Amino acid sequence: MNIVFMGTPEFALPTLEKIYNSSHSILSVITQPDRPKGRGQKQVDSPIKKFALENNLPLLQPATVNTKEFIASLLENRPDYIIVVAFGQILSETLLKVPKQFCINLHSSLLPKYRGAAPINRAILNGETRSGVTTMIMDKGMDTGDILLVDETPIEQNDDAQCLHDKLSEQGGKLVLETLSRLQKNDLLPTPQNSDLASYAPKLKKEESLIDWKIDAESIFNKIRGLSPWPGTHTLYNGKRLAILKGEIVLGESSDRPGHVERITDTGIEVGTGKNRLKITELKLEGKKAIPVKSFLSGYKITRDDIFE
Repeated sequence: MNIVFMGTPEFALPTLEKIYNSSHSILSVITQPDRPKGRGQKQVDSPIKKFALENNLPLLQPATVNTKEFIASLLENRPDYIIVVAFGQILSETLLKVPKQFCINLHSSLLPKYRGAAPINRAILNGETRSGVTTMIMDKGMDTGDILLVDETPIEQNDDAQCLHDKLSEQGGKLVLETLSRLQKNDLLPTPQNSDLASYAPKLKKEESLIDWKIDAESIFNKIRGLSPWPGTHTLYNGKRLAILKGEIVLGESSDRPGHVERITDTGIEVGTGKNRLKITELKLEGKKAIPVKSFLSGYKITRDDIFE
């Protein structure tokens, strides 16, 4: 089948690779315009752009895909399907009608749960134990289209958002290929979403990173995992920003002093929370490198009863 692929970040790459290595034909690859990144604000190619250039695939980078001119260019050689994976632009209703069949979106949640921009992060933040990927027919709503296929995966206790992102990225690529294969065989019946079961995953905000030690240790643990690598989680120690990179829940150890250091060992700093304790095992002081707690303690004197704010 003839495919137009739309995607931009690393998450979209396994899907493009798998379509490229399949029997399907890629008519064009569409990705976001180059963006400045880093301290030097240099223009950086997206992972999808790099792959397209390396494999001589027709590449397009429109500022918007919804202009009459751009849509007309796609209609000159209509694809059977447009595959959309973390593209970064909203497709107009006119554009959604371009393919001979329809546009397919890969979404990194078990729809209708976690519609929106940050499904991986929000699932971990909420303490979910299952996640997965969904292929769906795109419509004018936000992740509201009929479901094609779903593939579940467990969220392991120590999975952070980056780890789950990488797993779902690979899993999603396989699911898109399976979706195309079954559509080609007329062996797939779309299922409408149950809106009564829908939940939303709003975009992450930088201000979410501050830890509130008055909540329970499990919620803080999920926050550390769910906000990794961006925006991360942090606390304040002696007025300095201290990034908390990894931690563990210490069950059965209560504290009526949230934010107070309760115990220090070579393997971690135990801090009181609203329920149980959180053991910090890896951290990073503002302007410094990430280090294990043992290395941190050799350079900074933290004592019992110190306070994280």
